[in-house]
Amino acid sequence: MRKIIVSNYMTLDGYFAGPSGEIDWFLWDDETASYSKELIGGIDTMLFGRVTYETMASFWPTATTEDPAITSAMNEFPKIVFSTTLKSAGWNNSSIVRDVTKEGIRSLKNMPGKDLVIFGSGGLVASLAQIDMIDEFRLMVNPVVVGEGKSMFAGLKGRLDLDLLKTRTFRCGIVLLTYRPAGTKS
Repeated sequence: MRKIIVSNYMTLDGYFAGPSGEIDWFLWDDETASYSKELIGGIDTMLFGRVTYETMASFWPTATTEDPAITSAMNEFPKIVFSTTLKSAGWNNSSIVRDVTKEGIRSLKNMPGKDLVIFGSGGLVASLAQIDMIDEFRLMVNPVVVGEGKSMFAGLKGRLDLDLLKTRTFRCGIVLLTYRPAGTKS
């Protein structure tokens, strides 16, 4: 069964975006780019909420200065956007799913292929965590405090216990924390 991996940059105070969605605090260098290419090598489908999807769809199709391997993956891989309001999904290989259900997500995970990843998409992260459908959280903690912003766990009802699988420190100061839901087997 494929895994659903959340891969998000975060601030030290726990936000994945500023109050207006800003991500200008993300640190990016050759080492984080290399990690991103490693991640992309293990996935073949991206899952998004509407807001993140629209942000990504406005950037990646015309990106010219980003790493070609990352740009290619972002534009070519299948993308599923979970939205009740989005009318159409015009970014290459995109489709819309209207409802987040355990059965629907389990069906995605049971399809052949590599793992699935969620970038950003706090509402989707909270929804899938609520129904125990996230297998791994990879949180890239940036050495910055923004004071306020968007939590990827807003709307989560109840507690979510996690087991730390590994850590990795990048030269730029980012610490990658990899967790899985407590009590699950690898």
